Amino acid sequence: MNRGPWIDHFGDNFLWSNATLILKGMAPYGVVSLEEIDRVCEKLRVRQNEPQAWREEWRAMGELVERRADAALAQGHKITAGDYYLRAGIYHYNAERFISPGPEKRAQGEKAYHCWHTGIRLREPTIEFVEVPYEETTLPALFMKASATRPAPTVVVVNGMDNAKEMSIFFAGREFARRGFNTLALDGPGMGETRRIRDMPSRYDYEVPGTAAFDYLAKRPDVDARRIAIFGYSFGGYYSSRIAAFEKRYAACVALSALHWDLADWQEKIRQKNASSPTTVAQSNFQFRWVVGAETAEDGIAIAKKFSLKDVAKNITCPFLVTHGGNDRVVPVENAQKLYDAVGSTNKTIKIFNTEEGGAEHAHVDNRQVGIDFAADWLEDQM
Repeated sequence: MNRGPWIDHFGDNFLWSNATLILKGMAPYGVVSLEEIDRVCEKLRVRQNEPQAWREEWRAMGELVERRADAALAQGHKITAGDYYLRAGIYHYNAERFISPGPEKRAQGEKAYHCWHTGIRLREPTIEFVEVPYEETTLPALFMKASATRPAPTVVVVNGMDNAKEMSIFFAGREFARRGFNTLALDGPGMGETRRIRDMPSRYDYEVPGTAAFDYLAKRPDVDARRIAIFGYSFGGYYSSRIAAFEKRYAACVALSALHWDLADWQEKIRQKNASSPTTVAQSNFQFRWVVGAETAEDGIAIAKKFSLKDVAKNITCPFLVTHGGNDRVVPVENAQKLYDAVGSTNKTIKIFNTEEGGAEHAHVDNRQVGIDFAADWLEDQM
């Protein structure tokens, strides 16, 4: 089926098209402007052979919108400034996406978080900035409270490899809040702010931060500890499933997109494609190994062998949902069926979205609304 430029903005350049689609998918939540995205993309369309073009154009838009935020704030227009800062944050974060690890990447990440956090505090003052106790340190998170006055069911959201809690709290947190759920959007090890600012790589045994999140929530008077769910999207579909397999106190689990059944094989294929045709993959040649703290691609593949649900999915016994896009070009759709079949729960659901209903791309970024609505409704039915 011909999907058109909305999905493949840069034609055969899937690396850039996929990254652009992630931003487009945030449009319903008022944290990007489609006109601003289109303006950047038109400049990028003629610069696809320039490796530095991506960071330059997205950074330029981030800086432009940030200046407008500063001006609005100076005039006392806090809500308008908050809108601008939130958009500047996501554009700066998108500029950081393909910058190799090093000082420039960190500086670009710091710009993104400065704008994002300023924007949230100005526009969404009810969102709490919290620190979740974890080993000898803490993990940054955002807490969105449901409107209920009594202890409410709560969803812990863990991100994918390229996303951040500042995105999750809007596209997931708002939908959960409308249904009476609190949301804790967590940047665990290897994610968002935790990797970029605190230099903490990921780990395969994600039940450790998953347990830390549960322990934190169980102590809050506005949380019903009997009804806490774990939810992960994209790479987070591995994290949430791994957590549910070992931390039995979670009342339900959602994998909004399954991960590769053989992650090491996937990373090897990405390494090969990056050497021959880098624009055909969704991931840069350094992303996974940087996320997990590997020195070389070979080390990254060795670490990837530990990121497997093959022998642990049978331990998942809580109500379980896995969704997937039927046209997913990052993680082939058959991986969702493999995960579903392996899960030990007797109460489990699989939902594959096709192109006619939308949400058919990876983690439903072509139509986030249909994906998150389905998952939120399922959670409402379970809890």
